[in-house]
Amino acid sequence: MKIIGIIAEYNPFHLGHLYQIKKVKEKYPDSIVIVVISSSFTQRGDISLLNKWDKTKIALDNGIDLVIELPFVYATQSSDIFAKGAIEILNNLKIDTIIFGTERDNIKDLELLADIQINNKEYQKKVKEYLNKGSNYATATNKALEDITNIKVDTPNDLLALSYIKQIKEHKYNIKYLNIKRITSYHGEEIVDNITSASNIRKLYLNNKNINNLIPFNKNYLYKVSMDNYLQILKYKILSEDSKINKYQTVDEGIESRIIKSIDISNNYEELIKNIKTKRYTYNKISRMLLHILTSFTKEEASNITIDYIRVLGFTSKGKEYLNKIKKDIKVPLITGYKKNISKILDIELRITKIYSLVTDSSLIKREYQIKPIIKENND
Repeated sequence: MKIIGIIAEYNPFHLGHLYQIKKVKEKYPDSIVIVVISSSFTQRGDISLLNKWDKTKIALDNGIDLVIELPFVYATQSSDIFAKGAIEILNNLKIDTIIFGTERDNIKDLELLADIQINNKEYQKKVKEYLNKGSNYATATNKALEDITNIKVDTPNDLLALSYIKQIKEHKYNIKYLNIKRITSYHGEEIVDNITSASNIRKLYLNNKNINNLIPFNKNYLYKVSMDNYLQILKYKILSEDSKINKYQTVDEGIESRIIKSIDISNNYEELIKNIKTKRYTYNKISRMLLHILTSFTKEEASNITIDYIRVLGFTSKGKEYLNKIKKDIKVPLITGYKKNISKILDIELRITKIYSLVTDSSLIKREYQIKPIIKENND
């Protein structure tokens, strides 16, 4: 029996995700499929339109056997940190194969690039040269790799796939990896067989367009929210703390002065990001930066993070049976809800839920303590 791992945000779950799961089930009909999901906020610094519990239910209804939470401290950081947390969790859960979406057909290029990032001294030298010229880190790494190999990687899913492969190689995890090519582009607006990007679905939904044919669940699960809902809270936080905001994770190199200058002249969240943006800072990095300020996620909290628990959000009877089989061999505690004195990372997770609930649903705070894993008896 194959144990398959998937890493996802499901913001929201859509027919492209269902396509991926069906492809996995076709290739490995006798398998356990485990998904590690980010919950309240995402890697690009955005708010999730689905809360973690509804994501879990939808995932279980659509072929997933076991749903695990990716902690906020990993879920909202750069691709390498995001990948580190997710892959470590999946390795603890004894997967033998990870399957991910890519923009390219073949991942041999990504394997080569991962080896270069780990072992090639010339690569490190070139990265420093591009950083010294004013490039942001993502651009510097991409240019350095392209200089050495003539291979260009600049799309989100390929970059994440590269980070997954690198983590597996660096830590010598006994995990195979396979890719499934995306049907549509990562943030394009094209729709092919009712499959389109999650960003396009969010855009359509927030603009009151019909998305019923693009998602395999009732749209009433979705919150009609965006980061704009937090703008006034963020503005208060920045203005009241002023230059002290540099204590927050990813607020580096004097960028706080641009943030403080921009917050007063920006009418919405998108405008704020554009006003802060420079050549050295990508859109996504600024989005994460603002999210870290909003949630009071400090550099101190971000230092020395490690996976010290695994939180189970839900499972099928098949997933539960597998978990019972391996739990004695898992090196960190398996938990199903919030308790004090388990982990600093879990304490942060509760804080994040409280902030998320300000614009979504206040009952989510109680659910952190009270809800048990969602169970689906059959997963046909």
